[in-house]
Order: sequence, then C-alpha cells, then structure tokens
Amino acid sequence: MIDAELLQRWRNAPRLNDFAAFFERTAAGQGGAPDLAEPNIDLGLLDFDLEARVFADTHRRLWGPFDFHYFASIPYRLEEECRLGPALLRTALGTWAQTGRPASIYTLGTGTGCLARTLALFGAGRIEALCCSPTASNEQAFLANRASDHAFFHHGPFFDLDADRYASDPELRRFADGFDILFEDTTFQMYDADRIRQLEFVYPRIRPGGLLVQVQKLAHPDPEQYQARERQKDELFKSRYFSSILISDKKEEVLGTMSDMQVDKDTTIAALKCFFRYSVATWNSGNFYTIVSSNSRAAIVEFIFLLLRPAIPPAFSHTDLPAVWNETEAHPISTALSWRWPNFTAGAAASPRLAS
Repeated sequence: MIDAELLQRWRNAPRLNDFAAFFERTAAGQGGAPDLAEPNIDLGLLDFDLEARVFADTHRRLWGPFDFHYFASIPYRLEEECRLGPALLRTALGTWAQTGRPASIYTLGTGTGCLARTLALFGAGRIEALCCSPTASNEQAFLANRASDHAFFHHGPFFDLDADRYASDPELRRFADGFDILFEDTTFQMYDADRIRQLEFVYPRIRPGGLLVQVQKLAHPDPEQYQARERQKDELFKSRYFSSILISDKKEEVLGTMSDMQVDKDTTIAALKCFFRYSVATWNSGNFYTIVSSNSRAAIVEFIFLLLRPAIPPAFSHTDLPAVWNETEAHPISTALSWRWPNFTAGAAASPRLAS
C-alpha cells in the first residue's frame, strides 16, 4: 500500500513541476526538437534484420514531436527500440497463442506511446497496450495517430493507475488483471530515488511469469566516469542533431536536477532483488541500460533469446552483455543466455539506412 506521504512526494517531483514546461513545449513541437538533423535508424547495426526493419518502418510512421527529441538524445536508443520491439511482439503473441486471450503490455512513461501503438497495430487485436504520460501534448500526438483501437492512453503520471482506477475506469478495466509485460522508460528517475517504493507500486501489476523491461539512466560510483560518458553522448552523438546551444539549455533546465534522482547499479540490483529472482542487463549506452527482470526463468531466457545482439558501436558500450545482475543459486541462467541470429534482408547492404 502506497502511503499518502509518498504519493505527495511524487506529486511534488520535478517531472510534474520543474520539468513540466519543458516536456509540454517539446511534446507540442514548440521547442526541444533537433535543429541540425532528424534521427534515422542505422539498420547496419541491426544486421539488416528483417523483423527489426519492418518494426522500424512502422514505428517511424507513428512518431509524434517528442519522439524526434527523445531518439536524438540518447545514443543508439532508436536502434535499441527496434531491437526490443520484435522481441516484445513475439513474446506477446506467444502469450496470446498459449492463453487464448489478448496479451497486455503497459509502456510506463513513454511519451507519445509510439512503442505501445506499434505493438498494438502489429497485434491486430491479439495485443492490448496501455501507455501513460502527464503531458497533454503527448496525449494529443497519441490520438492524432492512434493506429489501433487496441492502444490506450492515460493522461497522468504512473502513480494515478492504482487498483481502484483500473477497476472504475471503463477503458482501463481491461487491464485490471495486470500486464504480461511492463516497460518502464527513464521515468522513475524523474520522480524519486527510492526504487524500492516505485517497484513496490508497479510490481503487483505484472502477471505471474511476466516481464519487467526498463530503460534506466544510472549513476556511477566514479563521478569522472559518469561525466566522461556524458561528454561522449553530447559531443559524439547529440551534436549530430542538436546545436551546442540546445544541448547546453537542456543541461541547465532538466539534466542537472534529474541526476539527483538517479541511482547506481548496486542500488538498482538491490531494489530489483526485493521483487524478482532474475535481472539481466541486455543493453548499455554510456550511462543508460536496458534491464529485463522476471520471476520466471523460462520467460527471461526466452525473451533474451529473441533479442538481436546489442545494436551499438563498441565505443559507446561499457559492459559485457548480457550481464546477469540477479539469479538464483538453485536455477542460474548465466549459461543459458544467448542472442538470436538476424534474419537477413535480401539486398540490404545496398540500403543501409531506413528512409524517413
């Protein structure tokens, strides 16, 4: 049970207060957009995989204004989205095939809900997807290009969605029994540094055998290492898309405060261990990580087997992957993990980048 004091702390968090104007401007297309170039996916990093290519093409057609900003801000996050997407899709369709009911996916704090809409579109009624954002312009972008009647948007912060809300809201009632996959995207770090309490809130929404997938920006015990990775991000990646003025403005308006609510790897592992038997880091880009967690050994091993190898130049990745962060002594997973091989596209080498 989340107490009133904690909820008030989350309501007073920067995401809903100090950062609100920045996110609203960016989501409305009134600022924050890349002013030098638009982000485009490098399919070569995905080995020209056919599933990733099809997912990327559909995903790109559903972008709203905030997506341009987001994918230009984190090195190779777009490639990671389109690496995760086919694995999420195949996992969800497998759930539908096994259970005879639509799989349920919740993308928590994912801006315009582009990932949720893409998955719902491919699912064609076999997947029902929910996303949330407290930014009104993200809801407008969602509704302007919903793509599927099986995609749903909650306008509000993640902590609005408690059991009472799911039970009482006619549109959300379909999700009252929980989610097969819960995807949290760089959201917790905007509200609080108490990962245990945040996980405590969302954990009951994950069905038995389900997956938690997170993209998190982590603090580093060595501040110099953290800053070196930040400089690499800004100077070697973001500078392709943003002028130095825009990079500096965002640092001043958002990133300085956000760093106060980031936690390090050890704190992250300790929090996840309170709820999950297994946690595996499957991607790293500077200070950013994708982390997959589950209480089902089979579910996490099978999901990771559906992932291509990380689609990122080696210079930006500082961790050997996959990296097991939590496992049980009785049933370890370290030796069972492997990436899938790509399904090559005929003639792919002649077309290394997806046209916008």
